Amino acid sequence: FPPKAKSVIYLHMNGAPSQIDLWDYKPQLRPFFDKDLPDSIRMNQRLSTMTSGQGRFPVAPSKFAFAQHGQCGRWVSELLPHTAQVVDDLALIKTVHTNAINHDPACTFVMTGSEIPGKASIGSWLAYGLGSENNDLPAFVVLTPAFPSTGNGQALYHRLWGSGFLPTRYSGVALRGVGDPVLYLENPPGVETGDRRVMLDALNKLNERHYQAFGDPEIQTRIAQYEMAFRMQASVPELTDISSEPEAIRAMYGPAVSRSGSFAHAALLARRLVERGVRVVQILHRGWDQHDNLPVALKNQCEDTDQATGALIRDLKQRGLLDSTLVVWGGEFGRTVYSQGRLTSETYGRDHHPRNFCMWLAGAGVRPGTSLGETDDFSYNVVENPVHVNELNATILHLMGIDHERFTYKFQGLDQRLTGVEPTKVVKAVLA
Repeated sequence: FPPKAKSVIYLHMNGAPSQIDLWDYKPQLRPFFDKDLPDSIRMNQRLSTMTSGQGRFPVAPSKFAFAQHGQCGRWVSELLPHTAQVVDDLALIKTVHTNAINHDPACTFVMTGSEIPGKASIGSWLAYGLGSENNDLPAFVVLTPAFPSTGNGQALYHRLWGSGFLPTRYSGVALRGVGDPVLYLENPPGVETGDRRVMLDALNKLNERHYQAFGDPEIQTRIAQYEMAFRMQASVPELTDISSEPEAIRAMYGPAVSRSGSFAHAALLARRLVERGVRVVQILHRGWDQHDNLPVALKNQCEDTDQATGALIRDLKQRGLLDSTLVVWGGEFGRTVYSQGRLTSETYGRDHHPRNFCMWLAGAGVRPGTSLGETDDFSYNVVENPVHVNELNATILHLMGIDHERFTYKFQGLDQRLTGVEPTKVVKAVLA
């Protein structure tokens, strides 16, 4: 079947945004403030060790106001005023769920389809299957912008964009936000481009001789990566120089866009990357793990990302790129309706919650203005249209023209798949 999307921009909000404070509107919770979460709702489900020892589980309704936006009438938190302006372009899934309850396995799961390290990331799968339309830039680029000081930043690790059992040439290439985007990209003093070319030609001959002798496919990867680095010496400086962008575009992304390493700068680079034929761009923004002081920390996270996220959708759309680009937004799990630690009318925290969380898709092949799934009155359990993380990944592959059941790579005697071995379906309700 033909693909709907040519490229993916994946906005991963690392740490798990609170669905109940952003997208899953529950006004009926206000009378339950500081009352114990009913056992009939919790149903002895597992808890993280951070709240399993609490004497009680007091309900903490969101302190933020919600309003309806767009032709679709989507309820959106006051924390996302810019994203609220593009809700008619989004397909919101309110019932995503996962197997993992802690960050490391949950992030590994959402990015690789498995809690066990060593699998290939979704970006690497797409680079392996589809390659790049630009020979001068990698197929898969990763950006890790800075985050507010109030954020609780979880560690990021290479396996979130690593190739796992796939050849390493399909790993994501991380561009740095501070200093040179790629270390040692410039030639040292006294070395001209022609000199570098002569050196690489000689090195490639040596590597080719080793490959003929040993047959190690990683030698071919090494040759390809040396050649890519040579071409990136010209392509990356042009890519990262945003001075050519019209002032109106930079203003749309917000004042932080001029600061290299900011989320706004990364979002603009993401558009420039897909514009140049890069297949997958992954932005991993940390700081969304709010076990306490959530109202302050979550507000800061949203202020750091919301304007640029809305701008990215509008920018892609006005250039005609949204018709060929899939944008994905979400974290690794959700957060509990009950408060972790101290609860007052002004502050509370929330623990990890894998049972349901919100993600959205926009762009190529997506049914705009859609909302799928419903949770119970406490945003604690799915009551309608559950969507597993692997089903979401199957849907992303489908929009890129790939049948997730046939897209395999043999490793350790198994036909490995991004979506695992259990039956997994494409979420057709969010497809145009």
